[in-house]
Amino acid sequence: MTEEKVDLRHRPIRSFVLRQGRVSNAQQRSLDTLLPKYGISYSAQALDLDHAFGRSAPKILEIGFGMGDTTAYIASNHPQNDYLAIEVHAPGVGSLLKQIDAQGLSNIRVIQHDAVEVMQHMLPDNALDGVHIFFPDPWHKARHNKRRLIQSPFISQLVKKIRPGGYLHAATDWQDYAEQILAVFSAEPLLENSAEGYAPKPAYRPLTKFENRGIKLGHGVWDIVFRRK
Repeated sequence: MTEEKVDLRHRPIRSFVLRQGRVSNAQQRSLDTLLPKYGISYSAQALDLDHAFGRSAPKILEIGFGMGDTTAYIASNHPQNDYLAIEVHAPGVGSLLKQIDAQGLSNIRVIQHDAVEVMQHMLPDNALDGVHIFFPDPWHKARHNKRRLIQSPFISQLVKKIRPGGYLHAATDWQDYAEQILAVFSAEPLLENSAEGYAPKPAYRPLTKFENRGIKLGHGVWDIVFRRK
């Protein structure tokens, strides 16, 4: 076992903080009634993704889906793909479950757990056709940068879960994090950039309300899209 894997497995620093956000009544009902239907419980053993979705189809992992609006939008517009969505915060999980049920989406499964542990213990190598990491917590204060999810040890393990030819797509509205992501991806020998530097926003990723407001105020958004060699 490499030193990097030991450090990740026993990592004392997490890229998220479990906040005591208010869970609405509708979100709580979704957690109670829909998580058993659309959720996958964390277990430290390999997950058969085709069995989990009931079919063989391209599998896309989304890490940190927030309130789930983007996840639901992409899944509804790409029914040919299956989306495994990971989030730790209960309000967001409840929100996405509600959207899955309301829209009758059969191609999303939800895991409410730490994405690093899911990646390490549940996802077999070469199991994914793509990975989305949209607007991860920037931990913008310099002393907190070490909490950022996208660091070389994590990416070196994550990329092994992607099939050759698959993709890794990150997006952020923090320029220094964009620079860090680009550097981390570029340094990974199993990845190659799909663009010269930053990529144009792929058509499948919708603009969020927050992003639209930022663009109107002149704020930048950076997409970084690499392919697995």
